[in-house]
Parts: sequence; structure tokens; C-alpha cells
Amino acid sequence: MNKDAMDVEAAVLAFTHAPIGLAVTRDRVIERCNARFCETFGYAECELPRRSLALLYPSHEEFLRIGEIGMRRMRATGRYADERIMQRRDGSLFWCRVRGQSLTPETPFERAVWSFADISESRPVVDLTARERQVAALLAEGRTSKEIARALDLSPRTAEAHRAKLQAKLGARNTAELVARLTGLPM
Repeated sequence: MNKDAMDVEAAVLAFTHAPIGLAVTRDRVIERCNARFCETFGYAECELPRRSLALLYPSHEEFLRIGEIGMRRMRATGRYADERIMQRRDGSLFWCRVRGQSLTPETPFERAVWSFADISESRPVVDLTARERQVAALLAEGRTSKEIARALDLSPRTAEAHRAKLQAKLGARNTAELVARLTGLPM
């Protein structure tokens, strides 16, 4: 076997058997994915190719909103990373660490490679509204209530009210404890 063939074989093995979910997408539609990706979301491998990533979000609105954010970041750097709540086939929600790399920087979603890691063991999932999930994700990034209000086009009081609801739902006594619970850090 020549070196090029060995390199191709190694790349296929790495993609297929990676210990993290991997997907290659074209315009946010799954072209290829590995077994861990399918396992993470509760699908058989043959079910996901040619399906939109929207299938894996809690709502179509979140798919669109995160897509807009991702597009802006990927246009600037060619990469995207966040932690967000995703949805399994059975409808259950879980925290997921998502990383993406565009293969076409001028049109970031045209072709991209993504990794998806289930981080729900270290981060609680509670019944949150879509807006609470948005606020939780921004809090987990370390944003202040004022920054969250600007990012979501809310009044600062409304952002504070969402933060207070999150504290109550997660049983956190203060913002530091809330962020620790959202990020899975030990207290």
C-alpha cells in the first residue's frame, strides 16, 4: 500500500471511529456522519445523511438563531464553537459542545466539518423555555445581564428576570453558583 492510500485509510478510520460525534455538512444538511454522532442523537447511521441539522435542535427558531450567530462568527474566523442544548430523536434535551470548521470560508455553511460532544453528565438539563436557554448559554459564556440584554435585544430588567428564573429552576443561591451549575463546574 502506498503512502497516499495509507493516509486516506487513516483519515477514514479516524473519522469513522472518532470518540466524538463528527459530521460533514453542506448548507447545514448532513452529508456524512460517524457512528458516535448518530449514537449521541439516537439515530441509526443510515437515517441522518441528507437530513437538515434542524432536526437536532429543540426548535426551528433556535436552529435559525444559532445559524445566524454561527454565520457571523464563521465569516470572521472560519470557525465556530459553543455549548448549547440539543435534542435527541426521542425528544429528550441535552447539553452539547459544538465545534465547527468551514471548508469554504467565503460561504461558511456551504461545506463544513462539525464535532458534537454530549456534555450532559457534567451539566444539568432542566425544563427551560427557548429564551431561558438563550440566557443560560450567554451566562455560561460569562456574559453579564447587561451584555445579555444587548445580545438578545431585551431590557436589562427582563434579562435579570430570566436570570432569576434560571437561579430558581437550578436551585442556585447567586449568579456565581448559577454559572457553575450551567457550566458543570464543581462548587
